[in-house]
Amino acid sequence: MMIKQSPILLLTTILCTVAVFAAALDPAPEDPIFELYMHDLLGGSSPTARPITGLLGNIYNGQVPFAKQIGFTPPENGIAIPNANGALPTVNGINGVPLGTGLSGTAYSGQNLNGIQTQLGPDGLSLGFGTITVIDDILTSGPDLGSQPLGKAQGVYVASSADGSTQMMAFTAMLEGGEYNDNLNFYGIYRIGSAMSHLSVTGGTGRFKNACGFAEVRPLIPSGQHEVDGAESLLRIIVHLKY
Repeated sequence: MMIKQSPILLLTTILCTVAVFAAALDPAPEDPIFELYMHDLLGGSSPTARPITGLLGNIYNGQVPFAKQIGFTPPENGIAIPNANGALPTVNGINGVPLGTGLSGTAYSGQNLNGIQTQLGPDGLSLGFGTITVIDDILTSGPDLGSQPLGKAQGVYVASSADGSTQMMAFTAMLEGGEYNDNLNFYGIYRIGSAMSHLSVTGGTGRFKNACGFAEVRPLIPSGQHEVDGAESLLRIIVHLKY
Protein backbone atom coordinates (compact mmCIF):
# COMPACT_ATOMS: atom_id res chain seq x y z
CA MET A 1 0.00 0.00 0.00
CA MET A 2 1.51 3.37 -1.03
CA ILE A 3 1.14 6.48 1.17
CA LYS A 4 0.44 9.58 -0.80
CA GLN A 5 2.76 12.47 0.23
CA SER A 6 1.25 15.98 0.35
CA PRO A 7 2.72 18.54 -2.12
CA ILE A 8 3.57 20.92 0.76
CA LEU A 9 5.55 18.27 2.66
CA LEU A 10 7.36 17.24 -0.52
CA LEU A 11 8.29 20.87 -1.28
CA THR A 12 9.56 21.40 2.26
CA THR A 13 11.75 18.29 2.00
CA ILE A 14 13.24 19.47 -1.29
CA LEU A 15 14.00 22.97 0.09
CA CYS A 16 15.70 21.56 3.19
CA THR A 17 17.84 19.27 1.02
CA VAL A 18 18.87 22.20 -1.19
CA ALA A 19 19.75 24.29 1.87
CA VAL A 20 21.98 21.55 3.26
CA PHE A 21 23.88 21.22 -0.03
CA ALA A 22 24.21 25.02 -0.32
CA ALA A 23 25.67 25.26 3.18
CA ALA A 24 28.17 22.52 2.38
CA LEU A 25 29.28 24.23 -0.82
CA ASP A 26 29.34 27.75 0.66
CA PRO A 27 30.28 27.56 4.37
CA ALA A 28 29.61 30.51 6.66
CA PRO A 29 32.37 33.13 6.71
CA GLU A 30 34.82 33.14 9.60
CA ASP A 31 34.21 35.43 12.54
CA PRO A 32 35.56 38.92 11.72
CA ILE A 33 38.85 39.78 13.43
CA PHE A 34 40.56 43.16 13.46
CA GLU A 35 43.06 44.98 15.64
CA LEU A 36 43.37 48.39 17.25
CA TYR A 37 46.19 50.16 19.07
CA MET A 38 45.16 52.22 22.10
CA HIS A 39 47.39 55.03 23.38
CA ASP A 40 46.82 56.03 27.01
CA LEU A 41 48.68 59.25 27.89
CA LEU A 42 48.99 60.51 31.47
CA GLY A 43 50.50 63.89 32.23
CA GLY A 44 52.45 66.06 29.82
CA SER A 45 51.04 68.73 27.54
CA SER A 46 48.52 66.52 25.69
CA PRO A 47 47.10 63.95 28.15
CA THR A 48 44.28 61.62 27.11
CA ALA A 49 43.64 60.17 30.60
CA ARG A 50 43.11 61.76 34.01
CA PRO A 51 42.72 60.17 37.47
CA ILE A 52 39.75 61.86 39.13
CA THR A 53 39.31 60.07 42.47
CA GLY A 54 41.39 58.35 45.13
CA LEU A 55 44.71 59.29 46.72
CA LEU A 56 46.60 59.17 43.42
CA GLY A 57 43.90 61.27 41.81
CA ASN A 58 44.49 63.85 44.53
CA ILE A 59 48.21 63.92 43.77
CA TYR A 60 47.61 64.23 40.04
CA ASN A 61 45.27 67.17 40.56
CA GLY A 62 47.61 68.88 43.01
CA GLN A 63 45.45 68.38 46.11
CA VAL A 64 47.25 67.48 49.34
CA PRO A 65 45.28 64.61 50.95
CA PHE A 66 46.33 65.46 54.53
CA ALA A 67 46.61 68.64 56.60
CA LYS A 68 49.31 68.08 59.22
CA GLN A 69 53.05 68.46 58.68
CA ILE A 70 54.90 65.31 57.67
CA GLY A 71 58.43 66.16 58.84
CA PHE A 72 60.26 66.41 55.50
CA THR A 73 60.23 68.52 52.36
CA PRO A 74 58.78 66.87 49.25
CA PRO A 75 60.80 67.00 46.00
CA GLU A 76 60.21 69.85 43.61
CA ASN A 77 56.73 69.67 42.02
CA GLY A 78 55.98 66.60 44.15
CA ILE A 79 53.33 65.99 46.80
CA ALA A 80 54.00 63.50 49.57
CA ILE A 81 51.66 60.82 50.90
CA PRO A 82 52.56 59.19 54.23
CA ASN A 83 51.98 55.45 54.25
CA ALA A 84 52.15 52.50 56.63
CA ASN A 85 55.59 51.19 55.65
CA GLY A 86 57.37 54.56 55.92
CA ALA A 87 58.37 54.68 52.26
CA LEU A 88 58.67 58.06 50.62
CA PRO A 89 55.69 58.92 48.44
CA THR A 90 55.56 57.91 44.82
CA VAL A 91 55.70 60.73 42.29
CA ASN A 92 57.35 60.28 38.91
CA GLY A 93 59.93 63.04 38.75
CA ILE A 94 60.01 63.02 34.96
CA ASN A 95 56.45 64.12 34.30
CA GLY A 96 54.76 64.45 37.69
CA VAL A 97 52.53 61.39 37.22
CA PRO A 98 52.00 59.43 40.46
CA LEU A 99 53.61 56.01 40.27
CA GLY A 100 50.99 53.27 40.30
CA THR A 101 48.62 55.39 38.23
CA GLY A 102 47.44 54.22 34.83
CA LEU A 103 47.68 50.99 32.87
CA SER A 104 51.40 50.45 33.48
CA GLY A 105 51.21 50.42 37.27
CA THR A 106 54.65 50.92 38.80
CA ALA A 107 56.38 50.53 35.43
CA TYR A 108 56.85 54.31 35.24
CA SER A 109 59.47 53.98 37.99
CA GLY A 110 61.31 51.18 36.24
CA GLN A 111 59.69 48.62 38.54
CA ASN A 112 57.09 45.98 37.91
CA LEU A 113 54.51 44.22 40.04
CA ASN A 114 56.20 40.82 39.86
CA GLY A 115 57.92 40.23 43.18
CA ILE A 116 57.89 43.90 44.21
CA GLN A 117 55.58 45.14 46.92
CA THR A 118 53.50 48.10 45.79
CA GLN A 119 53.16 51.25 47.87
CA LEU A 120 50.63 50.71 50.66
CA GLY A 121 48.41 53.18 52.46
CA PRO A 122 47.71 53.26 56.22
CA ASP A 123 44.88 50.75 55.73
CA GLY A 124 47.16 48.20 54.06
CA LEU A 125 45.71 48.73 50.58
CA SER A 126 47.68 50.00 47.61
CA LEU A 127 47.65 53.77 47.20
CA GLY A 128 46.01 53.36 43.82
CA PHE A 129 43.12 51.17 45.00
CA GLY A 130 39.81 52.75 44.01
CA THR A 131 41.35 55.32 41.68
CA ILE A 132 39.02 56.08 38.77
CA THR A 133 40.70 57.30 35.59
CA VAL A 134 38.66 58.86 32.78
CA ILE A 135 40.01 58.27 29.27
CA ASP A 136 39.68 59.81 25.83
CA ASP A 137 42.43 57.68 24.32
CA ILE A 138 43.55 57.68 20.70
CA LEU A 139 43.00 54.54 18.58
CA THR A 140 45.34 53.93 15.64
CA SER A 141 45.91 51.28 12.99
CA GLY A 142 49.53 50.73 14.05
CA PRO A 143 51.62 50.84 17.23
CA ASP A 144 53.09 54.29 16.59
CA LEU A 145 51.12 57.28 17.85
CA GLY A 146 51.56 58.86 14.44
CA SER A 147 49.89 55.92 12.64
CA GLN A 148 46.56 56.28 10.85
CA PRO A 149 43.96 57.36 13.44
CA LEU A 150 40.92 55.12 13.68
CA GLY A 151 38.94 56.90 16.38
CA LYS A 152 38.77 57.33 20.15
CA ALA A 153 38.30 55.09 23.18
CA GLN A 154 36.16 56.89 25.75
CA GLY A 155 35.26 55.55 29.18
CA VAL A 156 36.94 54.74 32.49
CA TYR A 157 39.25 52.30 34.17
CA VAL A 158 39.22 51.65 37.90
CA ALA A 159 42.02 50.27 40.11
CA SER A 160 39.99 47.31 41.34
CA SER A 161 42.45 45.12 43.26
CA ALA A 162 43.90 45.74 46.71
CA ASP A 163 47.47 45.14 45.48
CA GLY A 164 47.16 47.47 42.49
CA SER A 165 47.60 44.72 39.90
CA THR A 166 44.33 45.07 37.95
CA GLN A 167 42.18 47.73 36.33
CA MET A 168 38.48 47.24 35.61
CA MET A 169 37.95 48.74 32.14
CA ALA A 170 34.68 49.95 30.63
CA PHE A 171 34.95 51.97 27.43
CA THR A 172 33.49 52.51 23.98
CA ALA A 173 35.65 52.43 20.87
CA MET A 174 34.22 55.08 18.56
CA LEU A 175 35.52 54.38 15.06
CA GLU A 176 35.63 57.20 12.55
CA GLY A 177 34.97 57.08 8.84
CA GLY A 178 31.83 54.96 8.89
CA GLU A 179 28.52 55.96 7.37
CA TYR A 180 26.77 55.31 10.69
CA ASN A 181 27.67 55.60 14.37
CA ASP A 182 30.12 52.68 14.43
CA ASN A 183 30.85 51.99 18.12
CA LEU A 184 32.01 48.91 20.05
CA ASN A 185 31.60 48.51 23.81
CA PHE A 186 34.23 46.73 25.95
CA TYR A 187 34.18 45.59 29.57
CA GLY A 188 36.51 43.47 31.68
CA ILE A 189 39.63 43.20 33.83
CA TYR A 190 43.03 44.34 32.57
CA ARG A 191 45.91 42.69 34.43
CA ILE A 192 48.94 44.96 34.78
CA GLY A 193 52.18 43.14 34.00
CA SER A 194 50.40 40.22 32.31
CA ALA A 195 51.31 39.25 28.75
CA MET A 196 47.61 39.18 27.77
CA SER A 197 44.25 40.10 29.25
CA HIS A 198 40.75 39.56 27.89
CA LEU A 199 37.84 41.98 27.63
CA SER A 200 34.26 41.18 26.66
CA VAL A 201 32.56 42.86 23.71
CA THR A 202 29.17 43.76 25.17
CA GLY A 203 27.55 45.27 22.09
CA GLY A 204 27.83 47.93 19.45
CA THR A 205 26.10 50.30 17.07
CA GLY A 206 26.19 50.99 13.35
CA ARG A 207 27.94 48.20 11.47
CA PHE A 208 28.63 46.57 14.86
CA LYS A 209 24.96 46.31 15.78
CA ASN A 210 24.24 43.04 17.65
CA ALA A 211 27.97 42.27 17.85
CA CYS A 212 29.39 40.19 20.69
CA GLY A 213 32.69 38.47 21.31
CA PHE A 214 35.93 39.23 23.10
CA ALA A 215 39.18 41.14 22.75
CA GLU A 216 42.76 40.05 23.45
CA VAL A 217 44.66 42.93 25.06
CA ARG A 218 48.46 42.92 25.05
CA PRO A 219 50.71 45.66 26.47
CA LEU A 220 53.46 46.91 24.18
CA ILE A 221 56.44 49.20 24.65
CA PRO A 222 55.85 52.46 22.73
CA SER A 223 58.19 52.78 19.77
CA GLY A 224 59.28 56.29 20.66
CA GLN A 225 59.07 57.43 17.04
CA HIS A 226 56.40 59.94 18.07
CA GLU A 227 57.81 61.75 21.10
CA VAL A 228 55.44 62.63 23.95
CA ASP A 229 56.15 64.42 27.22
CA GLY A 230 53.65 62.35 29.22
CA ALA A 231 53.64 58.73 30.36
CA GLU A 232 52.30 56.55 27.52
CA SER A 233 50.79 53.09 27.90
CA LEU A 234 50.30 51.26 24.59
CA LEU A 235 47.79 48.42 24.22
CA ARG A 236 47.32 46.14 21.22
CA ILE A 237 43.66 45.08 21.05
CA ILE A 238 42.71 42.14 18.81
CA VAL A 239 38.92 41.95 18.51
CA HIS A 240 37.03 38.72 17.75
CA LEU A 241 33.40 39.34 16.81
CA LYS A 242 30.27 37.25 16.31
CA TYR A 243 26.81 38.32 15.21
